[in-house]
Amino acid sequence: MLNPGRNSFPNDRLIGTVQNAFGPLLLAAVMLLVPNCGRAAVSATNSGPGVFFVATNGNDQWTGSRASPNLQKSDGPFATVPRALQAARDYRKQAAGTSNAPAGIFLRGGLYTLTEPLVLKPEDSNLVLAGYGNETPVLSGGRRITGWQPVVVQGKSLWAAELPEVRDGKWSFHELWVNNQRALLARYPRQGYLRVAEVPDKTADVFKSVRRFKYKSGDLRVTSTLTNAEVSVMNLWMDSHLPISSVDEVNQLINSTKRTNVGLKPGNPYYLEGAIDFLNEPGEWCLDSSTGVLYYFPRSGETLKNVDAIAPALTQVLRMEGRPEAGEVVDRVRLRHLTFSHNEWYFPASRKGAKTVSGAGPVPAPDLQMGGVGQGSYELPATVWGQGVVRCLIRECAITHVGTYALELEAGCESNLVSRCEFGDLGAGGIKLGGKVIPKNAVEVTHDNEISDCSVHDGGQVFHSSEAILLFQTPNNRLLHNLVYNFSHCGICVGWTWGYGPALASNNVVAFNHIHHLGARTDGDGPILSDLGAIYTLGKQPGTKLLNNLIHDIAGLDYGGWGIYFDEGSSGILAESNIVYRTTHGGFYQHFGATNGVLNNIFAFGRDVQIQRGLNENHLSFVFMFNIVYFDSGTLIAGNWPAHQFRMDQNVYFDARPGAKPGGIIFQNATLQQWQAMGNDEHSLFADPLFIAPRQYDFHFWSSSPALKMGFHPIDVSTAGIRPH
Repeated sequence: MLNPGRNSFPNDRLIGTVQNAFGPLLLAAVMLLVPNCGRAAVSATNSGPGVFFVATNGNDQWTGSRASPNLQKSDGPFATVPRALQAARDYRKQAAGTSNAPAGIFLRGGLYTLTEPLVLKPEDSNLVLAGYGNETPVLSGGRRITGWQPVVVQGKSLWAAELPEVRDGKWSFHELWVNNQRALLARYPRQGYLRVAEVPDKTADVFKSVRRFKYKSGDLRVTSTLTNAEVSVMNLWMDSHLPISSVDEVNQLINSTKRTNVGLKPGNPYYLEGAIDFLNEPGEWCLDSSTGVLYYFPRSGETLKNVDAIAPALTQVLRMEGRPEAGEVVDRVRLRHLTFSHNEWYFPASRKGAKTVSGAGPVPAPDLQMGGVGQGSYELPATVWGQGVVRCLIRECAITHVGTYALELEAGCESNLVSRCEFGDLGAGGIKLGGKVIPKNAVEVTHDNEISDCSVHDGGQVFHSSEAILLFQTPNNRLLHNLVYNFSHCGICVGWTWGYGPALASNNVVAFNHIHHLGARTDGDGPILSDLGAIYTLGKQPGTKLLNNLIHDIAGLDYGGWGIYFDEGSSGILAESNIVYRTTHGGFYQHFGATNGVLNNIFAFGRDVQIQRGLNENHLSFVFMFNIVYFDSGTLIAGNWPAHQFRMDQNVYFDARPGAKPGGIIFQNATLQQWQAMGNDEHSLFADPLFIAPRQYDFHFWSSSPALKMGFHPIDVSTAGIRPH
């Protein structure tokens, strides 16, 4: 069992004040609802009835009963996964006589290119789909690009490949992977960003979308290929992708065929990509749709003989299609040691041109005249998708080198375990869980799932406002011991109700996760979006707990680089025993909400401010007690702090700047004495908590720490992030 925190709080007066957030804090370390999650009903080491093999040197005319071809080359593994899946179905119907009989499909190492998504249905329940031994099979939604030839374009030595399907309008793509690395769509500027100069159509409504903006003098060199490019521009928490229709050199205006998600303002960062004029650096590529020619600038060491280039052709790679409303679910499927790669979704020019996925019709675009999707890019599809998925296991798999979200378990998914997986190099976000709206039918509610010991990293490569892990209207889930980093927006998001309306995201546990470098990434790319948090919540969530998470290096562009962010209506949530440091705008922020508990946390080294509070409301918004706030820049608090709408006491505050005095701490416009006279922090300390090495971010205490005497409990985040096997 995990021990995320103590079982009771040192001040009994707190009980009842935030009663929705209180209670025992012992969590289950494993998901007991998933039977046999650590072992398969069939094994790759034992050939026999119901066991089938797939290999790149296989043949779909063989029986698939052998892991390798026989000496006579008359029998052996299948060549394709769909053929093996059909064999497993036939076995169950004919030999076993029941669709629930165990079956297994084991893939040898290599690349398996799919011409359509692989679909698992309720009839495929109790199936193992796994890699063979220690081999690494990759299920790909892409196509290999061949026929490369050296060419010289604008004095640059490039490679080119002709793609007739692109020329004929039957295929388009916006991503490319070469030798297992993401190639960069030709971009200007290659590093950093340009800034919007003016917005001629600006209105008082900051959310008013626009089709044009003014660029700064000298920023652009207008050429004949510039209209082949797109602009990616960021504002607030959104990114928009705008095909350039024309450039007005006289008035310095960039015009687009699409609208931005939200309004723009001067200073918003943007870049251009996709024109051959920008193709100047190794590892970049460009596609001329009119001629169907793909250009690539090879990296050092790459040759025409060793190049392995793959472009996406499918929107999804795997679909698990249960029908929970009909009582038909995909049950006890086990995915092990598999990699899913090479897909994308992009804005269609028209509804007719929308890409499709098996069984889903057109992939939704919220508005075909817009060049963006909603908050968190939540409408984007996922590489691996499921609904009505029950008691299934996804373990030691990878979803990498993709153009959308990695994994989505949508309506009616329950009691599933996603463990020890890697989600990386993502065009959008990592994991989505639950439905976007509250379903009328209870069987369509997603609940009681666990995501643990997973690495979710390097996301938002195309859709920058995507999130690492996103829980919608879904209760009773556990996010444990995950490692999240390198996103331009939020890390873990819980809830999907703005304000105090009906909401289902209750009793979720977010514990022992290591979340870092959001906004400002480890690759040196600074913040481009605002309004973000490492852990972000929305709506009423009684019983949701954020425990023992390690959070650091969170940055917003103009505002909102927060560690723990309670947004609109967040209520009934407990944030306890978390360590948050190095944020641009504060370790904790509550926009508005009710009866939240913020207890026994460490908030350190906020750049501009440490703690923020948003709207004034006629109820208790949160209790802030037994915390340590340690800082050496900026201010202690910011926002709106009317008396009696919050409770702060028994905290330890310390301004570590040389010469700072406890009485000099300013609570917005109030001195310490004035602040305490209002009934705030009457029993708090203004003293050095005596961390062992705070500048090295070691927040253990010396034994003489006044925080320990105050009743602060030391926080153990030594196991935050992925646990060793």
